[in-house]
Amino acid sequence: MGNIGKQFLWVSLYAVAMALLEAVAVAYLRALLRINDSHVALGTYIPMEIGREVATIVMLVAVGWLAGRRRGDRWAYGLFAFGLWDIWYYIWLKVLIDWPKTLLNWDILFLIPVRWWGPVLSPVLIAMLICLITVLAVVRWERGESLQFTPARIGVISLGGLLALYVFMSDSLHALWQGCPDWDTLRPAPFQWPLFLLALGLMAVPSLMATWSRRK
Repeated sequence: MGNIGKQFLWVSLYAVAMALLEAVAVAYLRALLRINDSHVALGTYIPMEIGREVATIVMLVAVGWLAGRRRGDRWAYGLFAFGLWDIWYYIWLKVLIDWPKTLLNWDILFLIPVRWWGPVLSPVLIAMLICLITVLAVVRWERGESLQFTPARIGVISLGGLLALYVFMSDSLHALWQGCPDWDTLRPAPFQWPLFLLALGLMAVPSLMATWSRRK
């Protein structure tokens, strides 16, 4: 196993183990607050949950920084850890508490800066894309090839990312705009799958074009 393989192996072990810890904490929280698909109220635990999310991001960035040698692959390893952590977080929840029942179950995805909502499948698809792109990027760097991220491609990827964020946060943003951000009673409207799939495509196509190596 080459150096890249070893780095990805250790980052993967970290991400999977961290996902288990995160899933256990959420399993306790769901039991403590009696959270289910029809009752999602975090109450006074929201500040602690925001702190936990910040700590999670810091730890994922830190492992990427330790695994990489250059600024680019440090970010790549960190993003890979984030993507794999997100996937295994739901796998561990399924193992521990048999949730989600299906990939179309809704979940609160994030709390910063407002609540993000979406079916479990939506963040998993983005996480899978992140894992694929970061692996391709690191492999290409190790071959001595540069990534082909042109300004146009970066612009399209950014547009896709912003559109995905809007889909996840649209209900919360509308509630804030209307001056009634009661998070414990807010329920999302039907998920905007056409917009989300468009956003995913805008992120995926130029990213693959920039990282896919044509070297045989």
